[in-house]
Amino acid sequence: MLDGKKLGALIQSKRKEQHLKQTEMAEALGLSRTYLSDIENGRYLPSTKTLSKIAIFINLDLNVLKMTEIQVIEEGGYDRATGACRSKAL
Repeated sequence: MLDGKKLGALIQSKRKEQHLKQTEMAEALGLSRTYLSDIENGRYLPSTKTLSKIAIFINLDLNVLKMTEIQVIEEGGYDRATGACRSKAL
């Protein structure tokens, strides 16, 4: 199974391939830069909705993620105060 750190590294790698700064990508997606950083560093798993937005933005094929059996927090599984999802398997 692909864990949060591997997912984050994949997102970071795709972002850097496109010569995007975290700030640019976060702003375009309506996320905070620190939240994107937390995702890239494996501290948080994004919701399904956020992961879809990220994947579309950086041209990441979600089928690749399905094949590696990544598990993400379903929409609503986040802390409303921080807007963040804690890494955990469903």
